[in-house]
Amino acid sequence: MKIAVLDDYQRVAQGLADWSRLPAGSELVIFDRHIADSRELEATLQPFAVLVIMRERTPFPAALIDRLPNLRLLVTTGGRNAAIDLEACRARGITVSGTGNVGSPTAELAWGLILALVKRIPAEERALRAGTWQTGLTEGLAGKRLGLLGLGKLGTQVARVGQAFGMEVVAWSQNLTAERAAEAGVRRVEKHELFATSDVVSLHLILSERTRGIVGAGELNAMKPTAWFVNTSRAGLVDELALLNVLKEQRIAGAGLDVFPLEPLPAHHPLLSLPNVVLTPHLGYVTRENYAVFYRDALEDILAWRAGAPVRLLT
Repeated sequence: MKIAVLDDYQRVAQGLADWSRLPAGSELVIFDRHIADSRELEATLQPFAVLVIMRERTPFPAALIDRLPNLRLLVTTGGRNAAIDLEACRARGITVSGTGNVGSPTAELAWGLILALVKRIPAEERALRAGTWQTGLTEGLAGKRLGLLGLGKLGTQVARVGQAFGMEVVAWSQNLTAERAAEAGVRRVEKHELFATSDVVSLHLILSERTRGIVGAGELNAMKPTAWFVNTSRAGLVDELALLNVLKEQRIAGAGLDVFPLEPLPAHHPLLSLPNVVLTPHLGYVTRENYAVFYRDALEDILAWRAGAPVRLLT
């Protein structure tokens, strides 16, 4: 049985699960680079019966799935993966399993980005290394308004930290009720008011057909020129061109971004040249604790499937 682990950028997969438990005769191959070219990807993966993929780093549309004749089990880290065509897997009789995860890292990273922006940490660190002392004023958070697009598990965690800083927290989503918001100590407002009045806007929605592009030019142009925009959810929630425009024209104070339409981010992407952004390479889920769960559960998925009793099924 040939098994491939894809996109192990940090080269940690080997040490985070006891792969010696694989059945005798198994061949494990771990790829530490992203294979972006579709023809190379197809040729590379054709021999494998089992693939372990890291979140949505490598998409699996029907066109790719149909060209992998040996594929029998696809394991994705996490409990969902919008980049897999599950119907194509069902049609081919391919089992798709997920894994557990640790729920807090993305909320923690959102606050890392917020503090980096408001406290000017990257800019001042670079200036200090260049020999300059105190190049600008930072801001306080107490008394400011935090606007959350989404108040689920992660949004609620972000809200609690904002409240600890003395911020007023407001939220909106398509299904959020005033009662549910009040349970979290948050006030529900309409989407336009959230963007127009918040000092920090942070996204915490699941990407779906209903939420794709939910933040467009209208919302971004409504923001105050002193406001910050943070996205640790999915790039597809936001109109990328509209965001680039407000950042280039400095119509908002800046943005903290962990997610991008194309990942890894291309070397010459316009975001990389903007001084008013803080960028991280989709680190929201990239913690040792999360990866330990991912690879442990992926191994268990393989063993259970091999024993004829697959677990954590997505198909």
